[in-house]
Amino acid sequence: MSGTVPPYATGRADYGGEGASAVPTGAVVAAVREDSPAWDAGIEAGMVITAVDGVALTDMIEWLWHADGDTVALEVFDPSDATTSTCELERFPGEDWGLEFDGAVFDGMRTCVNACTFCFMSMLPPHMRGTLYIRDDDYRLSFLQGNFVTLTNMSEADVANVIEKQLSPMNVSVHAVSPEVRRRLMGRNAQRGMEVLEQLLDAGIEVHAQIVLCPGINDGEELDRTLTYFEEHPLITSVGIVPLGYTRFQKRFTSSYSDDPAAALRVIEQVAPFQARARARTGRSIFQLSDEFYLDANRSMPPAEEYDGYPQFYDGIGMIRSFLDETDAVLAADEPRLQNIRDELAARRKQLCVVSGCAARETVARFVAHSALGGEVIAIENNYFGGNVDVTGLICGCDLLEQLPAALDDVMLFLPDIIFNADARTLDGYHRDDIERELGCRGARVAVCPTTPVALMERIEDELQYIAMPHESL
Repeated sequence: MSGTVPPYATGRADYGGEGASAVPTGAVVAAVREDSPAWDAGIEAGMVITAVDGVALTDMIEWLWHADGDTVALEVFDPSDATTSTCELERFPGEDWGLEFDGAVFDGMRTCVNACTFCFMSMLPPHMRGTLYIRDDDYRLSFLQGNFVTLTNMSEADVANVIEKQLSPMNVSVHAVSPEVRRRLMGRNAQRGMEVLEQLLDAGIEVHAQIVLCPGINDGEELDRTLTYFEEHPLITSVGIVPLGYTRFQKRFTSSYSDDPAAALRVIEQVAPFQARARARTGRSIFQLSDEFYLDANRSMPPAEEYDGYPQFYDGIGMIRSFLDETDAVLAADEPRLQNIRDELAARRKQLCVVSGCAARETVARFVAHSALGGEVIAIENNYFGGNVDVTGLICGCDLLEQLPAALDDVMLFLPDIIFNADARTLDGYHRDDIERELGCRGARVAVCPTTPVALMERIEDELQYIAMPHESL
């Protein structure tokens, strides 16, 4: 690489000058694959790619858009000497550039401009780690990572960018369509979201929509209006309806559908005609309720074919049906493996114990009980957040340690991996190593893994195999 770059007209400093910014805006290189085009060009981890083909590199969308060919011209900032150099990379057809970036957005995340009454971030307890309070609402992360966004903070240039690059599908939190209801739910910027949604739909952008249903606000007649709007726009290809969740750290809400089975059933019955018409028209249900509604109403989950391939799985829609079907498949196909696990548990005198949230306990227990593994499922009540929070992914370390038994001798304890973030910490800041150490002191052999039937079965086998290994070979 050679040469230096003049000052940016966009306001970024001349990084070679006095008082210059230490790191310019751009994509921070997290890793470089050996013998790749980037490796051959001398790019190293820690460097910053500031431009691609002369265009400022602001996010992964720009990178994917401009680095799609067999050659690419880069401007690369080297923090070791605060210089920016240019280089050109070439690659063979089908070869990647060998670059891994630190994140998907490089110029700062777009934060939320709304004041949503149901915002979970506003219900968090004080003194948690700072990143948990960041309210992102970045349309780029909707396309890149599937985040739901409201569209209320998008400029016309942002809208043009989505349309030009056909960033489809987009995941959009709509919640309601009537201006007065939207304003009550989301604040004074709410109507901008509908304006942008209309522009995107008119331009052929596919949308997965979301409704957070709040009793007495956007249910009833307003829910009918909103679902009818979706029904009239075929590019809205899935609609996820999730119930209001709240913690004890707020004063707006004291109940939701989890406290009112009759109300949960009314929602199921209200949505059913929209689902039936959609199936008759398209062969897909389109309108899908989160698992909580069926649990709260004490109703069976719909069959798998009504989930249209689970387009909103990570919005809590279809997880239980998927788990139940996987359980049935394992019980039907893997009886010899299960019998071997039973025999090994008995021979090693080990008891199986699986942790879950209260909402999923019966579902997880169905696999543990029907597979006759002889273990138990311990549901952890979420005292840390309180309110109606009962899902597995929000289990906190303090509740886990407080509610698990003090004596766990001869217990193989399986913790759901989703309670830990990428830094191996729970929401309340406990590190996985510390939790494993504490539970180990109580006598447990601890494993962290997905607690779905297949993954759990495989991890139990691994743990039993490890225990069976001769000591000298460990």
